[in-house]
Order: sequence, then structure tokens, then C-alpha cells
Amino acid sequence: MKPIGLALAALAVTTVHAEAGGIDRSTLPYALLFEKGSVAELGFSGVSPNVSGSLATLGGPLATGDMAESYTTLTFAFKADINDRLAYAIIVNQPYGADSNYKSGAYTGLEAHWSSEQVAALLKYRPSDAVSVYGGLRYERSSANIVIPPQMMGGSVYTAKAAADGQIGYVLGAAYEIPKIALRAGITYESALTHKFSTTEVFAPLGPIPTSTTTIVIPQSLAFDFQTGIAANTLLFGSARWSEWSKWQVTPAAYSQLPFPLGGRITGFDHNVMTYQLGIGRKLNDQFSVFARVSYEKANNDTASRLSPTDGMKSIGVGGTWTHDNMKVTGGLEYVKLGDAVDASGTRFSGNHAVGLGMKVDFAF
Repeated sequence: MKPIGLALAALAVTTVHAEAGGIDRSTLPYALLFEKGSVAELGFSGVSPNVSGSLATLGGPLATGDMAESYTTLTFAFKADINDRLAYAIIVNQPYGADSNYKSGAYTGLEAHWSSEQVAALLKYRPSDAVSVYGGLRYERSSANIVIPPQMMGGSVYTAKAAADGQIGYVLGAAYEIPKIALRAGITYESALTHKFSTTEVFAPLGPIPTSTTTIVIPQSLAFDFQTGIAANTLLFGSARWSEWSKWQVTPAAYSQLPFPLGGRITGFDHNVMTYQLGIGRKLNDQFSVFARVSYEKANNDTASRLSPTDGMKSIGVGGTWTHDNMKVTGGLEYVKLGDAVDASGTRFSGNHAVGLGMKVDFAF
């Protein structure tokens, strides 16, 4: 079987926060390290989620309206060979994010936002034609803010703003290849990052609140991915990614000390997450290839946070690649069915979904 050489999209079209089991928005494109020669890549994704719920009351259902805002992400990457055994890559992306904003219903005015930027420097070494090891450092910088409206705080608005904080983590990975049948299997570990945000809280009943430090852990992850030829010009690919999202908790100092039913954490996740993906690609001719894929995360049936009111997901995506001279353009569309969830007040979030569009352009030189 001859090598296939398909170009498959890394679309990063997961939806807002819990739709991907956490606040993942894009992952590092490690496959770029295995491209031949020098490659520059520019990627874009846009996601439009729809997440809404309804609370049954004596006066009839009380709807929340759509609380999940649309967002976009950008990725830039450059890869080059140092020699026939060594290669490096520089990657810039926006790995994590959240944008919740209730504009109607009982939670009107509740909102939370998380933004991030990341730079990674990676090195790949091939001790043999079949084996590769790779790794490097990544610097990730995040900031966040939360607003809780008066009707949820006993009559006064609560706000918390976390100033931007940057942390350094590391990446380790290894891969095995049989180019003749387009086989590659790899495993990649990303270390946890522990942010210590300088946090400003405002809540009138408490009077002046000193600036405090809020510790939030970006979880470690372990991913296995593979691809293999299964027929002439046909590729099977997939992945399984574990992320320790149970470590992610948002607990500002002053808020955590408020009396019940307030206090404790503002939001967080109770379970770690496994994300599975399986797809198939087909090369139609020297210029065009197409692919389809499905993804899955199981539901945990927990009480949902109002800032992440979904549980599990299923998705299907389709796309293709057009190649012209030294340029490849890959695009795709993904539909995500978000799992139903119920929050502590009994508001049921159901029938939710997201649509994502992704595109990337690669230049080889």
C-alpha cells in the first residue's frame, strides 16, 4: 500500500466550556511536527453554541434564554527541520476560554468570561525511521471575570476580576510510524499549570475587600492518537484524550467565606473527562481529499453549574482539503449535540447544540 498523504483538519470546534468537558477550545497541533520540510500554518475556528434552560414554576416555565456566547479562535504555527533527525515547531494558540452571559430569566445578569493565549516551543527527534520522541515548553496566560447579579446574592451585585497570570508547563510525547501503510500512533502528555490570580472582589455587604490570590489549576492531560491506511487512498484515524478537569475549581477568597447557601466555589467540575474521536479520510485525487469524524464524551449526571450547564456531548464533522502547489486549504463543519443537565435550582437545560466552522491554510517551502 502506497503512502496516502492525506491532509486532515484539526478544526478545534469544541463548544463553550462544559461542552468539551472543561473549558478547552483548541489543542496544540502536534501532527505538524511530522510534516516534511518547512511549513507555516494559520488556523481559524468559529463556534456558535446554543445553551438554554427552563425552570418549572407555578406561574409556568421560566426560560433562561441562550446563555452561551459565540466565539472564535486563532492558531499560528511554524515547523522546520534542523537536520534529517531533528525538527522544531513554534505554536501560538488560544487553548482555553469561556463566555457565559444570561440575558433573560431568573439568572439575568449572571456572566463569566475566561480568555487565554499560549506559546509552545517543541522539538522532535527521530532516533530511527520508525520512532520519534518530542517535547518542549508551553507558556499559557489567562485572565477571567465573573458577575453574579443581585437576585442571586441577596440584593447586591458581586464581581470578581482575576488579573492576567502566565505559567510555564511542559509537553512530552512519543510516536511510532510505518510510512509504507501511513501508520502513525502517538501518545502525548501535557503537564498541569497552576495559576495564582491576583483577584479583586466587590460585594457591598462586606465593605472593602483586600485583593487576594485565587489558585486555579489548568489540568494535566494525556492523549493517544493514531492513523493508519486501510485501503488505497483511505485513512482511518482517531484519538482518546484524558483531562483532569476535576482539579479545576474557581473559589475566590471572600466569596468562599460567605454563609450558606452562598460560599464555597463559584464554579468547577467534579469529574475528569475522556474525549473519544474516530474518523475516516479519503483522497479523491492529487488536489482533493475529504473526511468525516465523530466525537463522544459520556454524561456524568451531576448537578450542573449554571456557568456550564451541559453534560457530555456527541458530535459529527465533515470536511475536506484542497492542495495547490505549495498550499493546502482545509475546512470543515461540525455539529455538536450537548448533553442535558439540571442545576441546583431544578432548571433543566435540554435540546442544546453547537455548530462550529474551522479552516486552516498551510504553506510548505
